Amino acid sequence: MGGIDFVSVLATFFHDLFTVIWMGGLIVTVISYLPAIKESIGPGPQVKKVMQAYQKRQSVWVYISMAGLIVTGLMLSKQNPDFVHLFNFSSPYASALSIKHILVIIMIGISLERSLILGSAKGPTTPQKERLNLILLMVNAGLAVVVLFTSGFIAALA
Repeated sequence: MGGIDFVSVLATFFHDLFTVIWMGGLIVTVISYLPAIKESIGPGPQVKKVMQAYQKRQSVWVYISMAGLIVTGLMLSKQNPDFVHLFNFSSPYASALSIKHILVIIMIGISLERSLILGSAKGPTTPQKERLNLILLMVNAGLAVVVLFTSGFIAALA
């Protein structure tokens, strides 16, 4: 490939792919999938059943993507001379990257809360838990949009 570091290309590709799977999946779920299910099935237990099956399947891909983003992010950071260390606010680039990392850590916490705590609760699900799960889904989708914006900002600064 003459001068192009193929490992860097692969790291960037997989970083983007993992981002699409996790963050794109969140955004599509909130703006298209969930409204389409509610519209076609109507409110009720069927929507909950479909969403539980979807979340169970999607959570595997999300966990893979989280791990993949950490690994590829570390690889990409080592290749970037502007990267000093995590949570460094010494330059606009470092500050934007640190903000992105903080947002992603919050997103990971919300995802784990939704799938491991709310998703695996024993016994009947209460309307309050269902509402909290939906709110956390929407918050995470909103954070995903902010992370993507921050990534664009970081790319412009690099």
